[in-house]
Amino acid sequence: MAKAVRFHKIGGPEVLQMDEVQVGEPGPGQARIRHTAIGVNFIDTYQRSGMYPVPLPSGAGNEGAGVVEAVGAGVSTLKPGDRVAYTGQIGAYSTQRLVPADRMVKVPEGISDEQAASMMLKGMTVQYLIHRTYKVKSGDTVLWHAVAGGVGMIACQWLKALGATVIGTVGSDEKGALAKSHGCDHVINYSKENFTERVKSITGGKGVPVVYDSVGKSTWEGSLDCLRPLGMMVSFGNASGAVAPVNIGILAQKGSLFLTRPTLVTYIASRADLEATSKSLFDVVKSGKVKIEITARYKMADVAQCHRDLEGRKTTGSVILLP
Repeated sequence: MAKAVRFHKIGGPEVLQMDEVQVGEPGPGQARIRHTAIGVNFIDTYQRSGMYPVPLPSGAGNEGAGVVEAVGAGVSTLKPGDRVAYTGQIGAYSTQRLVPADRMVKVPEGISDEQAASMMLKGMTVQYLIHRTYKVKSGDTVLWHAVAGGVGMIACQWLKALGATVIGTVGSDEKGALAKSHGCDHVINYSKENFTERVKSITGGKGVPVVYDSVGKSTWEGSLDCLRPLGMMVSFGNASGAVAPVNIGILAQKGSLFLTRPTLVTYIASRADLEATSKSLFDVVKSGKVKIEITARYKMADVAQCHRDLEGRKTTGSVILLP
């Protein structure tokens, strides 16, 4: 029997429990994977808490890496023994599981299982945000909230490789130092400073062409005020809570702004997009321009504490579970 972290009701980290599950043989189009490392992300806490509703009972976790044990009928792209990684398939907090084969990619040489498990969701999120949602150009100045988090630290490095100037917000001086060490040009500690005023000061009153905001409720209004006319607000998370209903007229008042609420699921919905996005990520990591740093490892049995630390802002960088 495999072990899987599941929740039978929504709530805090205490609702997570370890269940024994029967995985079975892969069906047509499926592969059975034995996890070697599992990524932890804020979306996992949103699903557990009910912010993002999922059918109950539910598995937990959305990305992982491991080794293919068996494949079902019609699968020709994978074989037993292949190292693979995936995201977007809830139920990753498990020792074994079945995954649609066309949602997994092979992990290339030079990328460890732990790196792959911790960067599929975060790294591909950064890839589409800076290459497709708003195509960042050399010379652009961007504002990235929570820049010392797992997504933010990847973004900071990748943006610098593109020649952008990065303004990043953090919640403590320690996180500010971490962001600086990963290439953030201007660090704003929003617990001590007004980030909107600092952004205006840094940009000479012009504002920035794009804001990447995964914080949500607490930074929403200030983020809009950081944008120059025709700027783009990219709201891709709700760490501080969901943004309240918005009168879209505010976008006109603040300079004919653009607003998007993207998700990785949409951007990698096709196999071609999944392959292109993951290849772009693997290539930039293998080049050394972006380093994937795992800052905390938890045993799967300690998943509740892992979620408490994540929600309590005690973690930085990439966090993984070990089955």
